[in-house]
Amino acid sequence: MIVGYLRVSTGRQHPQNQQEEIRRFAASRNIVVERWVVEVASGRKEGRRRKLGALLRRLGQGDTLIVTEISRLSRSLTDLMEIMGRCLERGIALYTTKEGYTFDRSINSKVLCFAFGLVAEIERNLISMRTREALAQRKAAGVKLGRRKGSCTKLNMLLENRGLILRLLDEGHSVTRICGRFGVSRDTFSALRRMDPDVGRAAEKMKERHAARRNWTSEGTLLPLCVEDSSRP
Repeated sequence: MIVGYLRVSTGRQHPQNQQEEIRRFAASRNIVVERWVVEVASGRKEGRRRKLGALLRRLGQGDTLIVTEISRLSRSLTDLMEIMGRCLERGIALYTTKEGYTFDRSINSKVLCFAFGLVAEIERNLISMRTREALAQRKAAGVKLGRRKGSCTKLNMLLENRGLILRLLDEGHSVTRICGRFGVSRDTFSALRRMDPDVGRAAEKMKERHAARRNWTSEGTLLPLCVEDSSRP
């Protein structure tokens, strides 16, 4: 099977230009594109999480994949190497029309893949080095590293479950129990109470009900003792 893969980053872009270029390329080699796969996705999203990943799983020995540019597959060298390696492993011929790259089982293709792999490894090392240097500079400047307690990620999770939290409070569940259910700290829950007055009021009502229940239980326990003592001669 011969497949033309067309990718655009946004719905406002049109893949027709890519399609026409691939058609001209196919005609110059006397082949016909049997299937077109069009995808609207960022090139930074991993290939296996796009339509491209599903396409590569279906293709196999003797199939051909054509794109206009190597960047249509991915904008990450690391991801790009994974895609090209999968094509070589499964016997899928890969062509790019603009750069004129050919990736098949030939020696030249393997050399080209090795060059791409070397560049990808250098890129990974450079990214790692820049990250370590940036963290070291922040630490030297006195910046506390790591995610702070009560982070926005967990707070957003509570906001998304606001309705459930209100229901749990109304049913008498304690704040400690609710925090345990969602795996957050009381500080994070306090931040939710400050942001959402309804949650704050519901928590206060729950607290008042718990206090009233404790008082009632205490009084109910002491009352029989008082009656018994007063009846003594």
